[in-house]
Amino acid sequence: MELFFDLVYVFAVTQLSQTLLHHLTARGALETLVLFGAVWWAWNYTAWATNWIDPDHPRVRALLVVLMLIGLIMSAAIPEAFHDRAWTFAGAYVALQALRSAFMVVAFGSDRMARNYAQLLAWTSIAGVFWLAGALADGDARLGLWILALLLDLGAPMHGFALPRFGGTPIEDWTLAGGHLAERCHLVLLIAIGESVLAVGSTFGDAHATVAVVAAFVVGFAGTVSLWWIYFVRHAEVATRAIAGAETQAARIGRAGYAYAHAVMVGGVIVVAVAIDRTIAHPGGTTSAATAAVVLGGPALYLAGNAMFKRTVSGGWPPSRAVAIAALAVLVPFAHLVSPLALSAGAALVTVALAARESMRSRLGGAL
Repeated sequence: MELFFDLVYVFAVTQLSQTLLHHLTARGALETLVLFGAVWWAWNYTAWATNWIDPDHPRVRALLVVLMLIGLIMSAAIPEAFHDRAWTFAGAYVALQALRSAFMVVAFGSDRMARNYAQLLAWTSIAGVFWLAGALADGDARLGLWILALLLDLGAPMHGFALPRFGGTPIEDWTLAGGHLAERCHLVLLIAIGESVLAVGSTFGDAHATVAVVAAFVVGFAGTVSLWWIYFVRHAEVATRAIAGAETQAARIGRAGYAYAHAVMVGGVIVVAVAIDRTIAHPGGTTSAATAAVVLGGPALYLAGNAMFKRTVSGGWPPSRAVAIAALAVLVPFAHLVSPLALSAGAALVTVALAARESMRSRLGGAL
C-alpha cells in the first residue's frame, strides 16, 4: 500500500522538475523550493505515520487512498501554484496534513502518542493559516506568506511542537521503527533518481542524435548512476542497521538524517534532472549562468545532503564529500568559458570519482 501511495510522488517530482526547468530564474528557483518543501513534508509525515499504523488495516488503507487523491490534486496544481491554482495547491496541502494528523490522534486514543500528534496537528493548523492566507494573496505577498508557512512546518519538530501551557514533546517520546523509515526514504530517493533517468531518456529521445547530444546523454546517465552509487552501495544498508539498532535515539536520527538530510538529497536530484534536460537539449555554445547553476548546484546540493546524512548516522563529517563539493566549486569560474556539455562532464567526473572511491572502500571494508 505504501508503494502504491508513493506513485503520487513520482508525479510530484516530475512536476517539480518541469516547473523549475521552465522557470529557471532566481525567483523561479525560490518558488520551486517552497513547493518542494511542502511536497516533501507531506510525504515525510506520512512515512512517519505509517511507522505506528498498519498500512494493511482497512481504515489505514482507506486513509492512504484519500491522501493519495488529495496529494494528486496538490501535485497537479504545482505548475500554476503561484498563479491561478494557488488555492488548489494550498488547500490540498493543508487538508492532507490536517486529515492525517487528526486520524493519528483518534487512532492512538489515550496513548501518549495521541498528545504528540495533537500538538503536531496544532502546529499544522497554525502553518495552515499562512498557507491559506498566501493563496488569497498575490505576488510577493503570497511568496512571503508561503515561506513563513513552510518555516513554521519545518521548524515545529525542532522545538518539539511546543505550545503555551503544554510545553513540547521530547524527541524520545516519538518511538520509531527505524528500519521502516529508512526503507521508505530509500524508496523516495530512488523515485527522485528515477526522474533523472526519465530526463536522460525523454530528452534524448526528442533530440536529434548528433555527436554532442549522444555525449550529453552518456554524461547524464553516468552522473545519475554515480548519485545512486554514492548512496545505495553499502551506505544505505549500513545506515539502516544503525537506525534500527539505535532504540531511544532512533527518532533523533530519523528526524535529522532522514526527514531533513534526505530532503536536501532529493532536492539535489531534482536539480540534477533539470541540468541533464538542459544539457542534452543544448549541449554546445556558451554556458548560461542558469545552466551552470543547475549543473554544478544539483550535485553539490546532493552531496551536502549526503554529508548531513552520514554525519547523523556515523557522528562525523565525511571529508570526501567536502572535497567533492570543493571540486565542483573550482569549476564555477570556468563555467562561462566552456559548453554545457563540457561543464556537465566535469561535474559528472567529480561524482563518478567519488562513487569509485566509495566502491573501493566498500570492497576494503571501510567505515561508513
